Amino acid sequence: MTDPHEAGMAVRREVLGDEHVDRAVARTTEFTAPFQDYITRAVWGSLWTRSELDRKTRSCITLAALTALQCHDELAMHVRAAVRNGLTADEIGEVLLHTGAYAGVPAANTAFAIAQRTLAELGEPKAKGDG
Repeated sequence: MTDPHEAGMAVRREVLGDEHVDRAVARTTEFTAPFQDYITRAVWGSLWTRSELDRKTRSCITLAALTALQCHDELAMHVRAAVRNGLTADEIGEVLLHTGAYAGVPAANTAFAIAQRTLAELGEPKAKGDG
């Protein structure tokens, strides 16, 4: 059986990229180490490694949850991850639009602004109808 921390670190790097993970690891302190270990094992090593949902679907769910909970600091990171997992700008927009109907327009409005800025930083093609 694969070690959840090892598997989690591999998935974390594949989804978020080496640069992001290296920065997170470098910022780890004695105080934050237990949390970093937890998210690597539990979230990345035990959830994102499951085969029942593909990574593209997991990214859709994650974007929706982060939008609904208004986790703005995490949203840009997961927009980047969604692109790495194969979502297009149009698909990300659809996730945010759909989430707005269930989680509220103000939450989706902010999420759209963060996603648009992040997609532009990534040089992603503009979504349909985007100027």
